[in-house]
Amino acid sequence: MNRFTVEETNLIYNEGGRQELVGNINAALPYMDADMLELPKRTVTKLEKLTEAEYAELSISAADEV
Repeated sequence: MNRFTVEETNLIYNEGGRQELVGNINAALPYMDADMLELPKRTVTKLEKLTEAEYAELSISAADEV
């Protein structure tokens, strides 16, 4: 079962580890429009609940690689 929506998946990339991704998303929050903040915050919440092993198992690839 996929824990992430399509929109959330678009924010996830396998460059570095889970914690690095969470840090990158959090660092970008101040630069996002207020009406867009719910999506990255929800994505971070879900990512923080994953273990590194679970994150590594996510089947995430860029749209042009599919």
